[in-house]
Amino acid sequence: MKGHKTKGYLFLSFSSGSGEGSLDRLLPSVSTGLSPRKRTTSQCKSEPPLLRTSKRTIYTAGRPPWYNEHGTQSKEAFVIGLCGGSASGKTTVARKIIEALDVPWVVLLSMDSFYKVLSKEEQILAASNDYNFDHPDAFDFTLLTHTLRKLKKGKCVYDYYTRETKGLGKDGLYGASVIIFEGIMAFTDKELLQLLDMKIFVDTDSDIRLVRRLRRDITERGRDIEGVIKQYNKFVKPAFEQYIEPTMRLADIVVPRGGGNMVAIDLIVQHVHSQLEERELSVRAALASAHQAQPLPQTLSVLDSTPQVRGMHTIIRNKETSRDEFIFYSKRLMRLLIERALSFLPSQVHTVQTPQGEDYEGRSFNGKRITGVSILRAGETMEPALRAVCKDVRIGKILIQTNQDTGEPELHYLRLPKDISEDHVILMDCTVSTGAAAMMAVRVLLDHDVQEDKILLVSLLMAEMGVHSVAYAFPQVKIITTAVDKKVNDLFHIIPGIGNFGDRYFGTDAPPDWSDEDMDEPSY
Repeated sequence: MKGHKTKGYLFLSFSSGSGEGSLDRLLPSVSTGLSPRKRTTSQCKSEPPLLRTSKRTIYTAGRPPWYNEHGTQSKEAFVIGLCGGSASGKTTVARKIIEALDVPWVVLLSMDSFYKVLSKEEQILAASNDYNFDHPDAFDFTLLTHTLRKLKKGKCVYDYYTRETKGLGKDGLYGASVIIFEGIMAFTDKELLQLLDMKIFVDTDSDIRLVRRLRRDITERGRDIEGVIKQYNKFVKPAFEQYIEPTMRLADIVVPRGGGNMVAIDLIVQHVHSQLEERELSVRAALASAHQAQPLPQTLSVLDSTPQVRGMHTIIRNKETSRDEFIFYSKRLMRLLIERALSFLPSQVHTVQTPQGEDYEGRSFNGKRITGVSILRAGETMEPALRAVCKDVRIGKILIQTNQDTGEPELHYLRLPKDISEDHVILMDCTVSTGAAAMMAVRVLLDHDVQEDKILLVSLLMAEMGVHSVAYAFPQVKIITTAVDKKVNDLFHIIPGIGNFGDRYFGTDAPPDWSDEDMDEPSY
């Protein structure tokens, strides 16, 4: 079994140098008797933009699109590799970079999280400071490379420990714009090197590193001075000279004196900012100019425009309709919409026996599970209709807002149920104009390994532009709505439209430059 799944032993150490500090987490029985520390996370010194509630934290600095109008990822995360000897100050440099960058969605990934699990014999050696944690063979490079590659590609990763996160869910890592990867052997593996966009070597005098190590291991880890010096002379120093110091020549930047060298850190930050600017995308503008005069896709299903459905649309589209009536008739349409969506789920023949003792050949759901995901805040109003017809359905939430300066959608908050990858997902949003927010939500689900043909996008009202955008980018996603309007104006309002659904439903006032796809702060 891989170390990252073994009783939490790999979720403990905060050491930034060699892995001898991992002794505490790798020895369940032959250690000093101290109970293993629980998995811990720490935040950088600079406070990210937050909206805190009693139950959750929402990051108000959003993640801009990381995909193009085709729905495919067009930019990868920018990966910074930090290498250096034990106690050279790699973590300090990493945190200084994070503070100076001042951008959301930054991950600090420590190589200490990828030590191999020790055998019983190795545990005994480690307990007596005779196991070499400073050798490349001590690390699981296969798992490390796989993990970093997935993060770089924007995929969600679970089951390992990161010390520094910004804007990431508690159940996994997802959505990093910048990844800072630090470790003593960060430049040792050739395949791992190819994933690094910038390589930084932290060069600190050996005497300073030894003093830091003595202070850290004695005061923080309860080691005796003889054991620390023995381990340093036997493993740490030779490993630095043989494996770590030679990789300095691979570095793009060498930082002398570690975290105190603000000139070097400022240069690094300027370069990263320039790289991020080059990777900026304009998705909404591309969507607005694409797919003109195309026939509606076959993946679209629109409720029959019966007198009943058309009558309810007349009421909710009327600007004079009271809020109570707006809510009442919107809920009626939502119930019809959800029922229609369920008809597209896979089913199988299921024979049961009636109370009269006769067999009845019916149907039953042929899948693992149904999960609903609402795009906050308007999509949240559709959750009661889904819960009313799907018993014990799981619900996830995605908050997407439009950046008023760029006009692009941005991902602000994400909470999805565990093990969603095998579920059939009903993605709920009340209105879809350009499709930019819906595309971002679908991309998030795909990044969490949900299969495209298992996603159903349901919306009360859509514009033709939004239908085309979603269908073109994700041709296997089923789209279900109660009506499709033909036009979107220059402000991305659906014409004739329904107004700002969230404001009419919740009784709030829309800003003068609102868009049909603007998602306000969620109401809990």
